[in-house]
Amino acid sequence: MSSTTDKVKGMANEAVGNVKQGVGKATDNDKLRAEGKAQELKGEAQQAVGKTKDAVKKGVDKA
Repeated sequence: MSSTTDKVKGMANEAVGNVKQGVGKATDNDKLRAEGKAQELKGEAQQAVGKTKDAVKKGVDKA
């Protein structure tokens, strides 16, 4: 997967996770809140992978 793809998927997962958390909080659904938090963290990790790939690519390009 490219760094851009990782970052976009990460942002999408983070956004969906935040929505799930909000709906879970509004409906007092702890399971949905937990799923949302897990998805948000997955999104943050995906974005970090994308940023790392960018950094590695920039380092290789300079070499």
